[in-house]
Amino acid sequence: MSDTIAAISTGNIMSALGVIRLSGDDAIAVVSRVFVPFSGESMENAQDRILVYGKLLDTDGKTLDICLCTISRAPKSYTGENTAELQCHGSPAMLQRALLSLFSAGARQALAGEFTKRAFLNGKMDLTQAEAVIDLIHADTALAAKNAAGQLGGAILRRADAVYSSLTDISAHYHAVLDYPDEDIEEFRLNEYENEISKAISSLNLLYNTYERGSVMNSGVPTAIIGRPNAGKSSLLNALLGYDRAIVTDTPGTTRDTIEERVNVGGVLLRLIDTAGLRTTEDEVERLGVMRSRQAAEKAQLVIAVIDSSAEISEEDSEIITLAKNAPKSIIVLSKSDLPEASAAIDNAVSVSSVTLDGISDLESAIQALFPVDYAVPTGEILTNSRQADAISRAIAALESAHSAIKSGVTADAVLTSCEDAMGALGELTGKTVREDITARIFERFCVGK
Repeated sequence: MSDTIAAISTGNIMSALGVIRLSGDDAIAVVSRVFVPFSGESMENAQDRILVYGKLLDTDGKTLDICLCTISRAPKSYTGENTAELQCHGSPAMLQRALLSLFSAGARQALAGEFTKRAFLNGKMDLTQAEAVIDLIHADTALAAKNAAGQLGGAILRRADAVYSSLTDISAHYHAVLDYPDEDIEEFRLNEYENEISKAISSLNLLYNTYERGSVMNSGVPTAIIGRPNAGKSSLLNALLGYDRAIVTDTPGTTRDTIEERVNVGGVLLRLIDTAGLRTTEDEVERLGVMRSRQAAEKAQLVIAVIDSSAEISEEDSEIITLAKNAPKSIIVLSKSDLPEASAAIDNAVSVSSVTLDGISDLESAIQALFPVDYAVPTGEILTNSRQADAISRAIAALESAHSAIKSGVTADAVLTSCEDAMGALGELTGKTVREDITARIFERFCVGK
């Protein structure tokens, strides 16, 4: 018997709507004690998935809100258990009082991710789908949201299950021949399964090769904005963010440390790092900032070098451009285009004014060109976390070992051992064989109420 959990699913913010969710064997009975339908009927007699209008009571039995309630009976619910949901007005204070009323009626506070964890444990979704739930909540771009929705729909599960099923057939055939030698079972020949294992390796490789892109899509492209002091780096950061995040003054050296922010630029998620101006200085604090700036540029996947177009290009500017071009990807930005130009032209540079915002769209286009969307990858089949990538990598390694063993002419039991190792790794991917501690760590990422 599962205890009944309750939580506010819409967070502690003022909003028009606030949702409280319950799940557990007594969820419907608990909500019936605090919600009174205007029809006079108890929620225990309500139809599934039908919104009911009524009043929500506090711990003293007084009306707390006029709202809506809906129930879903097991197993046809998100968690696979009896569930209930209150759709209230979005006052955080009122929602907290409503939660206390539910606790008094027999529920307890849900832990982070406990609703989705119960859905997984009750077979309503596999681990890749459960992880897609939190990815969908945290999605910063339309592409990330679309991919998470595809994973929630089982895109990765289907590909992994297809490979798992083919390996199960191989293993079942081998053991059937071994265990029932007197039965009329087709002889087990390893070479007949070589092509099947090759296809499995190719299928998993297609999935694994999306991980780098998926990691960038979810976490953002590490992007360093570098340049001389007062070149316009912080102004560019503020212009891309749409608000004043960094302090901007005419005094060189205002930025002493790195500032990091996430921003969606033309559909590409960037982890923008505004750095201290690069120059030789005797100031100890500024010198440390310059050192961190160089480190940020060396680690970044994209470096945006900001050059002041209203000043002559200096030797320091040339060094900054060289530093940027050493990065995997780089863009040269000529800042302050609203002022008279004094610098020489630079090939393939983007002219931008952080004051008038002229050229910002050109910069967005340049970033999009560096990180194009690969529409050839089916929706949902982009790996987005290291746990999934590690499991698939181990499955591929095991299958490659099995394939090599077939080529070498080793005995069937050695090949089957590698195939079963691959099945174990795929089981970890989807949750068929995952350990309890790994499961707990996955759901620690979730927010309360989901």
